[in-house]
Amino acid sequence: MSEIDILSFGETMAMLVAEQCGDLATVEQFHKRIAGADSNVAIGLSRLGFNVAWLSRVGSDSLGRFVVETLIKEGLDCSHVDVDSRHPTGFQFKSRNDDGSDPQVEYFRRGSAASHLSPQSIKPELLNARHLHATGIPPALSATAREMSFELMTRMRHAGHSVSFDPNLRPSLWASEREMIREVNRLAALAHWVLPGLSEGRLLTGFEDPADIAAFYLDQGAEAVAIKLGPQGAYYRTQLDQGFVAGVPVANVVDTVGAGDGFAVGMISALLEHQSFPEAVQRANWIGSRAVQSRGDMEGLPTRTELSAEFEAAFASKSNRRTAAPTLATRTNVGAGLLANRPA
Repeated sequence: MSEIDILSFGETMAMLVAEQCGDLATVEQFHKRIAGADSNVAIGLSRLGFNVAWLSRVGSDSLGRFVVETLIKEGLDCSHVDVDSRHPTGFQFKSRNDDGSDPQVEYFRRGSAASHLSPQSIKPELLNARHLHATGIPPALSATAREMSFELMTRMRHAGHSVSFDPNLRPSLWASEREMIREVNRLAALAHWVLPGLSEGRLLTGFEDPADIAAFYLDQGAEAVAIKLGPQGAYYRTQLDQGFVAGVPVANVVDTVGAGDGFAVGMISALLEHQSFPEAVQRANWIGSRAVQSRGDMEGLPTRTELSAEFEAAFASKSNRRTAAPTLATRTNVGAGLLANRPA
């Protein structure tokens, strides 16, 4: 096994979270945290015991130092985070909503240090990682960051390492919706495992049904697709199998931000542990449900001890929540170490 289990890259921003509910313009007190879908996933995987390298850039400023120090405390290898003396660390404001609705978020990231990521940011040793996780956010930051995304995914896949991709669409960062759809789908074609939300999949493919969305990406070269369906759970499809895994009921939704990142943590961790795809989706649903029960983007992501105790306890007395799929008989290896179930 390589020294680096997982490589992740992108922009981590400082985040100022409102202490009171209401319009951000009227809130007077905030507390400081970090935010970024890519680093949320990296943190979640680190908490589960994987060696995770983080590739990024921050400004030579107090927010940049705060970001890096926080990521190091979470166990990430930040030796490949460059400090940019000419461009600032991005940041955002986030509202507090106690009714479970999506919070208001305002970004201040244009021209940030991370937007100046480029192929030159890639160090050769990073390509020895066992797995690469990518999203559609870095390529939306700038042309050079997009070039880096394509190069990383291409080189890792050609080297035989597994690659996962979450579209994580950010329309406001793209010049047009047409460009976003074209470029994100080009990136998805470089991944083994594609993890869109249902609304994202519909926009990106033009299909309505999850099975058709999954087929679109399988035809492009993906080996497996998991489509997030919110509280209902997730639909998955491989070249050999398909099915639906029911969601985990949540009595009190506190903060919806980060649920998709938790889903990615569950999928990647389980697949790298050679679990089957439906088993991975079950873990992903559980971690996603846990994420929405905590205030903050990554605060609800479990440690390995919490996963072992809580997840196993939650499902020990229940049968697998997989339905509407073929009867399973044997397992077979698919592509980059992926275990999929072969229909009987």
